[in-house]
Amino acid sequence: MMRRLLPALLLLTSSLALAQDQPPTQVALNGTLGSRAALLIIDGEPLTVRVGDAVKGVKLLSLEDGRAVVEFGGRRQTLELGAAPGRIAPQASEPRQIVLPMGQGGHFTSIGTINGQVTSFLVDTGATTIAISQVEAEKLGLKYLYGKRLVTMTANGVVPAYQLRLNSVRIGSIEVRDVEAIVVPGTMPHVLLGNSFLNRFQMRRENDVMTLELRY
Repeated sequence: MMRRLLPALLLLTSSLALAQDQPPTQVALNGTLGSRAALLIIDGEPLTVRVGDAVKGVKLLSLEDGRAVVEFGGRRQTLELGAAPGRIAPQASEPRQIVLPMGQGGHFTSIGTINGQVTSFLVDTGATTIAISQVEAEKLGLKYLYGKRLVTMTANGVVPAYQLRLNSVRIGSIEVRDVEAIVVPGTMPHVLLGNSFLNRFQMRRENDVMTLELRY
């Protein structure tokens, strides 16, 4: 009898282990506890997750301004309060699109990373390159003073700037490497996502949604 039961028990154990390894199918941001923790709805279950912790296969990477950057199922997603939940859909190939909903003021913004450090981007099709304020560059640990010194025209006139190349720029599951950028004096609420990044994508806009699809 034991010999007959053993294969069935092994099969049941394997099935349970496989189920535990499966990532959740959807995650939503339902609230925040300051900047240290978020209330996430993971497959319908409300759970409190602290920044840096992982619960039920979902890791909370950062939390800022009502947005949470999470990683689950091998992908990073940005969740917003009140927005549709992030989902995992089967993919036959590597992801090639960034989808950005319109935010306040008609701008397209997103949380992402520069050289692995979290920052906030604003799409600026009028900017030649990615533009970063000196304050933000220092937070990101960029050694911009070793870059090429130049001057650039801004709304405040001609200002000094530093040109450098970023090892990586990542939004969601899309990462672009070796991207030109400039660092300018002062502060800005966002990193301006200029054409040194955007030119690598085919851009289209439908109503309040902008889609960036990789060219190569």
